[in-house]
Amino acid sequence: MTMVFPTLADLQAARERIAGRAHETPVFTSRSLDAACDASLFIKCENFQKVGAFKFRGACNAIFALTEEEAANGVATHSSGNHAQAVALAASLRGVPAHVVMPTNAPAAKRAAVLGYGARVIDCAPTLEARETTLAKVVAETHAHEVHPYNDPFVVAGQGTAALELFEEVGPLDTFLVPVGGGGLMSGSALAAAAVSPGTSVEGCEPTLANDAAEGLRIGERQPPNPPTTIADGLRTALGPLSFAIMKTHVHTIHTVSEAEIVAAMRFVWERLKIVIEASSAVPFAVALRGDVAKRRVGIVVSGGNLDLDRLPWQEV
Repeated sequence: MTMVFPTLADLQAARERIAGRAHETPVFTSRSLDAACDASLFIKCENFQKVGAFKFRGACNAIFALTEEEAANGVATHSSGNHAQAVALAASLRGVPAHVVMPTNAPAAKRAAVLGYGARVIDCAPTLEARETTLAKVVAETHAHEVHPYNDPFVVAGQGTAALELFEEVGPLDTFLVPVGGGGLMSGSALAAAAVSPGTSVEGCEPTLANDAAEGLRIGERQPPNPPTTIADGLRTALGPLSFAIMKTHVHTIHTVSEAEIVAAMRFVWERLKIVIEASSAVPFAVALRGDVAKRRVGIVVSGGNLDLDRLPWQEV
């Protein structure tokens, strides 16, 4: 079955829909980071987005695209944290209920934020199967509209607006490094690059302990998720059918990095750039610091800055 991908017009419509609701986030540069990577990096700081993550773009677009009838019973989703917060806030702004399924190992700070935005939280076991089966029960009980974290064309289009803004500000790039979990950000970024900067190589970045995208691209078949053991909690999910299809068409390669590389990159960014990023956001920086993009103009999306300050990863690895 052929997938219908969001178009540039869909991304532009998303940008108009979320304007005034989502922030147009800043782009940072760093001499010390450029020197360490031997590259010119342009850093799109979605850690300064509402809810502290790019996820608000997709959730906001999807929820405000609903008709009154579709939104009447509220919205429901599953998420380890950032998408959960995004759906909770966007639903609050729309004035509809939000039902959020969260795994029991989700960071406490993210769970508290979801509750703070007024959403109902439903616990589940920390597996993708448990998330999906629990969400199906919630939707059956509430008749809420499901807003999938990544396998939704409106979510993908919303996530792609970050890349549109970056290209508009800095021009064409040689390489675009994007963290990969469910693939919504990678998919939206790849579609944006294909439309406005076709010479850009879009490259996914994921933990070796959660390498379903790398394996899927290598063998040409979508892979199940790995056990959720990586410290990059936002990247523990596997690609959905839509994001996998977009990856096969538009993504050039997937880099994988170790847990130690993630921690080292996260510390480097905290110390040198003086910005708070979560472990998932550190994965593209780990790729760059390893020298994989030397001598290139490189875009990186900082996917988020939400983490439990009582459990910093360098205290655990």
